[in-house]
Amino acid sequence: MPSVRSVCHEFLQRQELTTVFGNPGSNELPFLTGLPEGFRYVLGLHEGAVVGMADGYAQATGRPVLVNLHAAAGSGNAMGALTNAVASRTPLVVVAGQQVRPAIGPEANLANVDAPSLMKPLVGWAAEPACAQDVPRALAQAVFEARLQRRPTYLSVPYDDWAVDAGENASAVLERQVHRAAVPGAEQGRRLADAVTAARRPALVLGGDIDSAGLFDDAVRLAERLGAAVWAAPSLFRLPFPNRHPQFRGVLPAGIEPASRAFEGHDLVLVLGAPVFRYHEYLPGRYLPEGTRLIQVTEDSSAAARAPMGEALVADPAAVIDLLLKELDAATEPTADYRPAPEPATGQGTRLHPEEVFASLRDELPDDTAYVVESTSTNSSWWRQMDLRRAGSYYFPAAGGLGFGLPGAVGVAMAQPDRPVVGVIGDGSANYGITALWSAAQHRLPVTVVLLRNGTYGALRWFSGLLGVPDAPGMDIPGLDFTRIAEGYGVSAQHVESVDELRAVLSRRPDGPRLVQVDTALTTPS
Repeated sequence: MPSVRSVCHEFLQRQELTTVFGNPGSNELPFLTGLPEGFRYVLGLHEGAVVGMADGYAQATGRPVLVNLHAAAGSGNAMGALTNAVASRTPLVVVAGQQVRPAIGPEANLANVDAPSLMKPLVGWAAEPACAQDVPRALAQAVFEARLQRRPTYLSVPYDDWAVDAGENASAVLERQVHRAAVPGAEQGRRLADAVTAARRPALVLGGDIDSAGLFDDAVRLAERLGAAVWAAPSLFRLPFPNRHPQFRGVLPAGIEPASRAFEGHDLVLVLGAPVFRYHEYLPGRYLPEGTRLIQVTEDSSAAARAPMGEALVADPAAVIDLLLKELDAATEPTADYRPAPEPATGQGTRLHPEEVFASLRDELPDDTAYVVESTSTNSSWWRQMDLRRAGSYYFPAAGGLGFGLPGAVGVAMAQPDRPVVGVIGDGSANYGITALWSAAQHRLPVTVVLLRNGTYGALRWFSGLLGVPDAPGMDIPGLDFTRIAEGYGVSAQHVESVDELRAVLSRRPDGPRLVQVDTALTTPS
């Protein structure tokens, strides 16, 4: 009989989960031994960085990815990073080691008592198999649940299970496939098409799921046929629409009152691939203006169920976009009238304004560059200067949890080795995922990290003003030199002090990882 381990390895191979991001402990070694040829193990030096790299990799490939973590301590270290993966609907399959079965009840060291409960409610599914022979089936469920829910799953496996005979039925799991189709029924499709075509002044709100699902160009075609104003959904983690397109109105404000005000004059708001809505600041008001109808289309049934207003259709946004394009008039000519970026604001002395940095990125880097951004205080400067017209051009920590940016850039670069990848990282957030630099160096990834150093948590300073607490402590972080930190991890680094110097550096294509540190003026997110 084959062992549990050999069946599971073959199942993962057939499901193309052969890149494993991990940071192992003793409990994990029996699973990792004897990995078949073709598997790649990507070591991260901290579990948060491991999950961040896997998150970026899975988003960029569009496929589930395997994460291997230690029991309670290691899994606990990863939970902050998991919040971003949950909010971006990233299908991570987390397999964690557990003590041998006889040691779990007595709570021996490294036992994770009630392991599934540790990760709830973050993950969409969590389990520890009741017996060794159930491990292959449970692993298959973890993969299929992650794929169907587009949410991380968690499987805890006692390490003495891997060498056990799998049993005569175990091989049945190798042939399993699970697929999902969510096309609106004829009546549902007709009602939706009637509502959209009858609208006098429709608006579109597009979520990150549009870009995740490869619908970026289709969304442009739909918007142009409708002539609709387009917003990106609040708390944006992927860009679903070209940000300099004349129909683009920006990211919808993340407050009830300003979002409602944005919809004034629109009789229909069609939300595609987004929750309704992920507000941030508590700015109360009416959810919608008088006379405005909202229809949400999402694959995420929980997002549809919890929305506080409007109608919802749980369906594949791709199918709905295709249906609407067929219902609307003949194709319009693609717009060529993209808005130019304004002249960037300027800094003082060796402190560049963030707009100068972003204008340099826009002008010096290829149009297909993928940016992984984790610099909240420069958000308004970013959107004023960047010109992003390609799918997969923008990644942001979906739940706002710091530590995604650097690891996420490494993961995206691993997934798309032929595409330029740049991490735009603030000095406040860089420390949360700094160990990802080591992984970038080990794999010789041609990823560029532009480190914006202003010596403070800029977004917190902005919030301290909003909340009327300007004397709150803990907002300044002086004395950090990321060039020396990067060099210690094996990454080439330099500190630039002028726009010309920055542009000269960016114009050279890297053959390995590099960090460019830029001192910047303090700005606010909006």
